[in-house]
Amino acid sequence: QVQLVESGGGLVQPGGSLRLSCAHSGSIFSIIAMNWFRQAPGKAREWVATLPTTGTTTYAESVKGRFTISRDNAKKITFYLQMNSLKPDDTAVYFCNINWRTSMTSWGQGTQVTVSS
Repeated sequence: QVQLVESGGGLVQPGGSLRLSCAHSGSIFSIIAMNWFRQAPGKAREWVATLPTTGTTTYAESVKGRFTISRDNAKKITFYLQMNSLKPDDTAVYFCNINWRTSMTSWGQGTQVTVSS
């Protein structure tokens, strides 16, 4: 069972920044794509960003230009979501996700991000 462990959530003021991390225990050669999702209170989980092993990084319109998904190029077992210019609407539980070549998918446990003054 592949484990994904997230960290980096917290409370930040509007306009601030946070960086979320997701470390996994799977084989880096088995990854198709790394993703971030989020779920705000009372709302459905929504896709935020995707970093495929080949191809173009993509973002939801609501975060484009403010969030950046990236991978640790040295260890390759950790990927990140850098969040800048945070807004109260970005408040949510953030989940990391990996799509594997086996057609399986793995989820992290979620980390709370709260944007409030």
